This record gives sequence, C-alpha cells and structure tokens, in this order.
Amino acid sequence: MYYLACFSLVFVWLFTGLTSIFFAPEVGFEILAKAQITGIYADISVYGGGLLDIFLGVWLITQRKLKLCCIAQIATIFIYSLLLTIIDASFWLHPFGPVTKNLPILVLIVWLYQAEGTS
Repeated sequence: MYYLACFSLVFVWLFTGLTSIFFAPEVGFEILAKAQITGIYADISVYGGGLLDIFLGVWLITQRKLKLCCIAQIATIFIYSLLLTIIDASFWLHPFGPVTKNLPILVLIVWLYQAEGTS
C-alpha cells in the first residue's frame, strides 16, 4: 500500500506539471487573468508552478528525505489552494473539484509521512 500511495502521488504531481506546461497552459493563464496577473508574471507562475509540480514528483520517486518531501507537498497544496481561493473562490464549488480534491490528497500525504520508515 505504501508504494501504491507513493506512486499515485508521483502520478498526480508529474501529470499536473506536464499538463500545466505542455498540454493546457492556457487554463492557468485564464485563471491568473482573473486576478489581473498577465505577461511575464503569468508566465513565471504557470511554468514555474508546472516545474515545481514536476520537481515534487521526481523528488517523491527518489524516496530521499521523504518526510521533507511530504512537508513540501503539503505546503505547495496549501499555497495553491489559498491562491486559487483568493483568485476565484468558486473553484471550491466546481463540480470536478479542483480544490476539494486537495483534501484527500493531503490525507494521503500525511499518511505517507507517518508510514515513512515502516514500509
């Protein structure tokens, strides 16, 4: 179960990072435009966020300093959720749950943090 949890999180981070950079960056730009974030700041936000997601996925694959990796994931999710709430709180009510899905993901990360060293 430990490795399944770990690799499912790897998938989420890598998929969202690759999607943000290569497959649908326009979604990120549209969200940022609602907060009047455009131009170079939007580019840095979308591509930097995508690279951060990929970095977290790769870090998780390495299994090095996993507890620190879990803390970094939790901080990233909290920051993303807070920013998205400030930009457009209606994402909490979105039928596909782009923000609400973060809650079970956080639980999985906390479980992985606690399970580290017992696998």
